[in-house]
Amino acid sequence: MSSPAEQGHGAGRGLGDSGAAGDGGVASRREQQAVVTPAAAGRLEASTRSGIPRPLQVRDVIVENERTVTLRLNASISSEPGQFAMLWLPGLDEKPLSVLDDDPLSFTVAAVGPFSRALHRVPPGGLVWFRGPFGRGFEIRGADHLLVAGGYGAAPLLFLARRLKASGGRLRAVIGARTHRDLLLVDAFEACGGEVHLVTEDGSRGSKGLVTDVVAPMLDADAPDTLYGCGPGGMLNALQQLAGGSGVPSQLCWEKYMRCGIGVCGSCEHEGMLLCTEGPVLFHEPPE
Repeated sequence: MSSPAEQGHGAGRGLGDSGAAGDGGVASRREQQAVVTPAAAGRLEASTRSGIPRPLQVRDVIVENERTVTLRLNASISSEPGQFAMLWLPGLDEKPLSVLDDDPLSFTVAAVGPFSRALHRVPPGGLVWFRGPFGRGFEIRGADHLLVAGGYGAAPLLFLARRLKASGGRLRAVIGARTHRDLLLVDAFEACGGEVHLVTEDGSRGSKGLVTDVVAPMLDADAPDTLYGCGPGGMLNALQQLAGGSGVPSQLCWEKYMRCGIGVCGSCEHEGMLLCTEGPVLFHEPPE
């Protein structure tokens, strides 16, 4: 989703990062790592959905751009695109991130605050603590799919694009960012096949403007069966209106700060719903 304050969930978008940070927090994490045995490589059981985080080793770190990396962990889970997990660094904080892939379990993280910068510093072989996945993800509906990503919202939609590639059907993706330096995972989207349209606000790559400038004529001329979106709230509101006006159902992954992930604390309330359990993907049907 778009460049965030770290207060929600996503691939660095909406990364909650409000906790205090400093060398003491990182040192505490390292001290605890020294006495904790990481989970063995393999598929995690549903017990990770409980309130007890499980330590996992970082398998490798992939640099995506100048402030974004992907952490691949030494484990796999059963997850749906759009779901999120809670990652914890003892002595620092616990925050929600959208799942990029479930095999191996992967997260794309932008360094936008103390917590995400600390995640960037975890080397291969280092530990992060995990629980999840949580929430309601995307559901594949129809045979013609339009994916619209703003900023860090590209990560959960790439997970969906890979599922769509495996299931068949038509795939189109619109990926937007402020500049060409902020575009994420473009090569990976292109590897999924289908059409990939790039949009930057400054015109440094692809079309100049907003993703909605590209999506609107697509909906008018060649509407999909379902529109899937992930990005900042203003973008999602606009997509909901555009899709509804064209008679297209939409599935939108909404950003909100999440503390517990299990519907207890109420911090992720959105229009009367708890996004950690009823979302973060909400389903919007066009008006009759």
